[in-house]
Amino acid sequence: MTDLSERRLTRRSLFHGAAGTGALLIAGRAAAQQAETAGTTALKGNINHSVARWTYGDLPLDQLAALCNRIGIGAIDLCGPDDWPVLKEAGLDSSMCNGAEISLEDGWAERDNHPVLIDNYRRHIQLVADAGYRNLICFSGNRRGMDPEDGLRACEEGIKEILGAAEEAGVVIQMELLNSKVDHPDYLCDNSPWGVALCDRIGSPNFKLLYDIYHMQIMEGDVIRTITDHQDCFGHYHTAGNPGRHEPDDSQELNYAAICRAIRDTGFTGYVAQEFVPSADQATDAAAEALRAAVLTCDV
Repeated sequence: MTDLSERRLTRRSLFHGAAGTGALLIAGRAAAQQAETAGTTALKGNINHSVARWTYGDLPLDQLAALCNRIGIGAIDLCGPDDWPVLKEAGLDSSMCNGAEISLEDGWAERDNHPVLIDNYRRHIQLVADAGYRNLICFSGNRRGMDPEDGLRACEEGIKEILGAAEEAGVVIQMELLNSKVDHPDYLCDNSPWGVALCDRIGSPNFKLLYDIYHMQIMEGDVIRTITDHQDCFGHYHTAGNPGRHEPDDSQELNYAAICRAIRDTGFTGYVAQEFVPSADQATDAAAEALRAAVLTCDV
């Protein structure tokens, strides 16, 4: 019997090039049709909401887009060029573009990756700009025994090779903070001090950190203080409940209403993207309602 988690488009497979989502289940069609006929959610307008594509990978992108429009979500995260026509048709932003990276494990911290990454990112920066988007994700990659300082220098050197192109195109390169304790063993950019140090060395508004709240709760906690103290380094946020990476509700330890108030109070104008894995099958009405509830929790 196939476990639900095995059927889902995982984030790791997304960044290894898995673009297809498979055939939609009959239940998924029913759920999407119900969402399209539901009343649009009234939101406060202080937080720009998004959702990560891979977390609702059982829904074809056009139906996820229709659900976003009904909930009031303005964008979908972690989409590449093949997805952008669907988003444009739905009037949605591509809030964090991808497709230039090699993988989560093979990133800027290894100089051997630089030739491929520099070529990929220069080309993709132009694609993002031409499409009218702004944010492009990147990854440090794994340590593989290196000293964190050596990895920091390598990331700085490599990213500075693409920085001019990003500045000219108005594109922001954003390195994601991921936990190395549970989900991404050996990942180098696994703590905010290391990431902030990289931001300081690069010294450009066109390089930021994607602060993943779930991941940093696992690694270091102190989320609100970190957001407040280092707000200038953070260009994007991801959510998920901890433990379990499910809905950001009262069953887990993070107070997302308080966290989003802190984000709001910094004057942040970017996106807060839901990146939780729904407890229910993604292609059901229960999963659609979970997304709506998560947005309402964060809509402060």
